Amino acid sequence: MTSNILPAFIFMIGGLMIPAFRGRAKSVYMMAIPVAGFINLLLIPMGDLGLVSFGEFKLVLLHLDKLSLLFGYIYHIIALITVIYILNFKNNVEYVAGFIYAGAALGAVLAGDLFSFFVFWEMLTIGSVMLIWARKTISAQAAGFRYLLVHAFGGLVLFAGLVLHFTQTGSLEMLTISLGSVSSYLIFFGIGINCAWPILHPWLTDAYPEATIGGTVFLSAFTTKTAVYALARLFPGTEALIWIGVGMAAFPIFYAVIENDLRRVLAYSLINQVGFMVVGIGIGTELAINGACAHAFNDILFKGLLFMSMGAVIYRTGKIKATDLGGLYKSMPWTCLFCCVGAASISAFPLFSGFVSKSMVMAAAAEGSHLVGQGSYVFVWLVLLFASAGVFHHAGIKIPFFAFFGHDAGHRVKEAPMNMLIAMGIAAFLCIFIGVYPKPLYDILPFPVDYQPYTISHVISQTELLFFSALAFTLLLLAGIYPAEIRALNVDSDWIYRKLGKRVYTTCDRILNPLNTWCESIVKDITTGAAGFFRHTGANFALFVAVNFWLMAGHRDKRLEIKKRRLYDDIFRGTLPIGIGAAVAISFILLIFVIL
Repeated sequence: MTSNILPAFIFMIGGLMIPAFRGRAKSVYMMAIPVAGFINLLLIPMGDLGLVSFGEFKLVLLHLDKLSLLFGYIYHIIALITVIYILNFKNNVEYVAGFIYAGAALGAVLAGDLFSFFVFWEMLTIGSVMLIWARKTISAQAAGFRYLLVHAFGGLVLFAGLVLHFTQTGSLEMLTISLGSVSSYLIFFGIGINCAWPILHPWLTDAYPEATIGGTVFLSAFTTKTAVYALARLFPGTEALIWIGVGMAAFPIFYAVIENDLRRVLAYSLINQVGFMVVGIGIGTELAINGACAHAFNDILFKGLLFMSMGAVIYRTGKIKATDLGGLYKSMPWTCLFCCVGAASISAFPLFSGFVSKSMVMAAAAEGSHLVGQGSYVFVWLVLLFASAGVFHHAGIKIPFFAFFGHDAGHRVKEAPMNMLIAMGIAAFLCIFIGVYPKPLYDILPFPVDYQPYTISHVISQTELLFFSALAFTLLLLAGIYPAEIRALNVDSDWIYRKLGKRVYTTCDRILNPLNTWCESIVKDITTGAAGFFRHTGANFALFVAVNFWLMAGHRDKRLEIKKRRLYDDIFRGTLPIGIGAAVAISFILLIFVIL
């Protein structure tokens, strides 16, 4: 038994029908959509399906292989978990936007041609922006507009690259692309914007903390991971990705340490983790690609779990700043426990999911020294090691410490609602299950896995790294020299459009707008004067010449004298018909053309 139903359509059409349901039926229906989608995915055979001829284009709407199937599985899983998490919010806009967003992500990773991929890629922006605006705050509205502008620009760049690529190759197949042509760089750059590459990344740290509580969980799962899939599909083994990934893994640590908004800390942490995936794709070996994909799978779970725990904190306290929280382990013990599971997973503790995937990328980097040179390899490996310690600082320790422990902020609230606890419990269980028994995950990776994470040397080295990282955090905190959270918006490369862009606009407003106003006034005066001339003076002059011509020609009778007096009267009063003036104007223009 097989199925040819596009998984994306199940989510999108099903999502649009959500407002038609009420009460418990709506909850059951929403949970049924990802379940039905997952069953449908299991029934779809491998290969190309959904073939459509569109003029000279041959579109493949659905392509299944082990790479796309891996992302299809995790997208269905996180969609179900997130739906359970948001059941108590009763927000149809968030529900519909979330399903359209998830459906677009599924459509992109399962597309078999570049055009279909691009269509779903752009639909990601629609769903994600609605999840930001659904929060209905001024800051969310502004962040949503900035997000929309960035992704619209990225989409245009990607589209230009795809058009040039088709022009040059005559093909829209989702095949490996080598950097070298203009089209390849445009596609590379367009995908990089959604991947949150360094300098291009502020849309993520700006918008994700402003989304709805459930919207942030959706956002953490789909956009960047779809970009990771696209890079793994189109640009595996591209050396530039190694250095881009190294930068992504390193720079967020410094911002996350001083950040006060804990959801913004997690946004920086998300970039850090995607950096490991990008490095793995850049190395391009089978072990590296497997590591990148496995880490993407796990990151969706543990990062979603961390965002869910912080969402529960916001839901109960209305606070998310580190300086406003603390002591919540007394009131929200289960949320605290689930948050600690997510923190242990992202920090790659043994027996947690991050340990069995991040180590694959590190091992691939160790084996891939011949790709980047011995000296460069040492640098790459050291930066990834530093990034591993850094993520334990800002996500593994900082998030649970400042939210649930630290100083007691005096919040005495209820535990998170049951549906939130169930969703967090499922994600936490999967984080532990995969960490303890990674074989099911390894079995669905794109290439055969010959890797054993639980070696004595690996367990000991990772434990030592975590121990000394925790010791450093403790000593810095006790000594009073741990960087304090800044009660302000920390601006990094978004300074370009937040500060510089504003100043450029102000300068142009002061210089160019007055110039534009002056030019408009000149044009207006000229046109008004010309219209007045041809309406009055031109017409008067024309008839004045005509009357005198008649008189000189000897046409002197009583009727002419009467007409002459009337014409003169009209000339002096300026009441001649405008059509005469128009005729003179046309004649004048024709005369100029003849002379020229």
